[in-house]
Amino acid sequence: MNSDNLLKKRLITVDDALSMIQSNFSIVSAMAASEPTGICTRLHEAADRVENVSVCTCLPMQPYKWYMDPAMKGKFFNEGWFYGPAIRKAHKEAGTCSFIPNHLHQAGTDRLYNHKPNIFIGTCTKPDRFGYVSLSLGVTYERLMIEAADTVILEVNENMPRTYGDTIVHMDEIDYLIDNTAPIPELGEVPISDKDRMIGRYIADLIEDGSTIQLGIGGIPNAVAAELMHKKDLSIHTEMFTDGMVDLYEAGVIGTVPRSVREKILTGKMVATFALGTKKLYDFLHENPAVAIMRGDWVNDPYVIAQNHKQVSINTCLEIDLTGQVSSESIGPTQFSGTGGQADTAIGAQKSDGGKSFIALYSTASIKQPDGTRKTVSKIAPHLALGAAVTLHRSNIDHVVTEYGVAKMKGVSIHERAKRLISIAHPDFRDWLEEEAKKVGFIV
Repeated sequence: MNSDNLLKKRLITVDDALSMIQSNFSIVSAMAASEPTGICTRLHEAADRVENVSVCTCLPMQPYKWYMDPAMKGKFFNEGWFYGPAIRKAHKEAGTCSFIPNHLHQAGTDRLYNHKPNIFIGTCTKPDRFGYVSLSLGVTYERLMIEAADTVILEVNENMPRTYGDTIVHMDEIDYLIDNTAPIPELGEVPISDKDRMIGRYIADLIEDGSTIQLGIGGIPNAVAAELMHKKDLSIHTEMFTDGMVDLYEAGVIGTVPRSVREKILTGKMVATFALGTKKLYDFLHENPAVAIMRGDWVNDPYVIAQNHKQVSINTCLEIDLTGQVSSESIGPTQFSGTGGQADTAIGAQKSDGGKSFIALYSTASIKQPDGTRKTVSKIAPHLALGAAVTLHRSNIDHVVTEYGVAKMKGVSIHERAKRLISIAHPDFRDWLEEEAKKVGFIV
C-alpha cells in the first residue's frame, strides 16, 4: 500500500477526534512547536459532554480556550511539565492548571508510573513511500507516549521539517491522522542586551575549543552563542536546538568531521531532543542528516551527557542564595516556568571529562509592588524567597555568572561561596549581603 493510501486509511476529522474523548480521560499533547493546533484550538468544544479530563502539556505555544476560560474548570485540567505566560495566567485566574515537578529526562516515564494516557495527540510530516512519518521537532516524551497510549492521533502538517533520529515512526504505530497543514509555532529571536553580552563573554572565555555545548532559551544563551563565533571544532549535545546553533554551524564553528576521541556517542551528529525557533531553524533541520533528534530519556540522561568530551551546560535562573541553592522555576511559591533539563545537563556536564556547568543571571531584578511602583532587588539573596522551589541543589553548582563576573563554586565551603557570590552581586547590595551572611553564620 502506497503512502497516500496509508494516509487515507487512517484519515479522520477534528470532529472525529473530539468524539473519542470521554470523561476522566488522560490525554498527553506533544510539546512546543510539535503541539497539534487543529485539535487544541477546538478541544473546548467537547466541554458540554465531558468532565475531569486531564491534558498533559509542556510549553504550549498558544493560550487555548480549553484551559484559559474559567468556564472549563471541572471539564479540562492542564497538567504542565513547563509553564509559560498563558499557563501562569490560567493557573491564577481560571484554576485550570497545575505543575508536574520533574527532571525532563524522567518526565515521561514518571508520568506513566501513575497515568497511562488514553489518547496521545501530536504532529508529524506526511508519510514517505515506505510508510514512515517524522515527528519532526521533538521526541522529548512523544515517542514514549506513542508507545504507551491506547489511541494515537497525529496531525499531518506538510510545513513540518522532516528530521531524523528517534523521530521516524511507521504508520503502523499510529491509529489516526488529521490533515492540518498550518504555520509552525515560532519562538522569535530574543534581543541581546548589554548585560547579556557581558555575561556571554565571561562564559565564552571559559569554553575551550573542542567542547560540546548545551544552550537554553533567552538573551543570555543567545549572547553566549554570539560570543562563540571565534571558537573551533565545537560539538552539540543539547536539550533544545536553537537558531544560535544554526549560526554557529554556518560560521564553521561546529565540527563536522567525526572524531571518536572527541565524541563517544553519535559521532559527528548534532544531537537534541526538541527544536524551537524561527523558520531559519526549521529550514536548516529539514532532511539534514547532520542533526539527530533523539528521545529525551536518552538525550537528557546525565549518564549519557557525561560521555561527551568537555560537555558545557549553560542555564539561567531566577534567584540564587549565598549557599548556592538555585531557583530557576518559581518566584516564591508561584510557578513561573519549570525544572526542564537544568539538573540533567548541569550534573551530566560536570561528570563529563573536562566538562563545565554555568548558571547565569542578572545581578538584579525590578519587582512590581502592590502600590504599582517598582523596586530593585538583588537576585543573589541571603535566602531563597519563602516557598521557592530549589531547581538545582547547591552540591551540583559549578560556575555562577552575572554581569559582574564569575564565581567558581565547586568544592568550596559556604563561607567562601558567600564571599564569592557577594563579589559578583550588584555593588549596591554587597554590604547588605555581607551583613546578612554574617548574621546567619554563612560568613564566620
